[in-house]
Amino acid sequence: MRTQTRIIGGLLAAALFTQLTACGTLFYPERRGQIEGRIDPAVAGFNAIGILFFVLPGLIAFGIDFATGAIYLPGGLTSQVDPQDLQNLVDTDGNVDPVKLKALIEQQTGHSLPFDHPNLMQHHGSAEQLALYGLRPAA
Repeated sequence: MRTQTRIIGGLLAAALFTQLTACGTLFYPERRGQIEGRIDPAVAGFNAIGILFFVLPGLIAFGIDFATGAIYLPGGLTSQVDPQDLQNLVDTDGNVDPVKLKALIEQQTGHSLPFDHPNLMQHHGSAEQLALYGLRPAA
């Protein structure tokens, strides 16, 4: 009887541990960092089981999976650009050369973006954003 209690206790502890660490983050660590996409039904199902049996750990699992992006199916590619490469895009006046930017994006991602598309919305950054990339803002 004592061995059976230990086995049940161990299984319960393992189940709680997996729910507290979030299913998607634990099972698919390579998915972390995604910000959108289709939700993986398996991960959502495991998190829902966590809510069904252990309400608070299941809610924590959903929260962590959404916060890390591990709940989304893979498919979206991301690319990070070296700040040194970004400095080559900015001229002495602080303006970004769109031709060089398009070439850098195509080199890094393999996709050609149409900068002349009518639905393209351009947003101007702030001096704080430039400083984060090691660029100096022009006055």
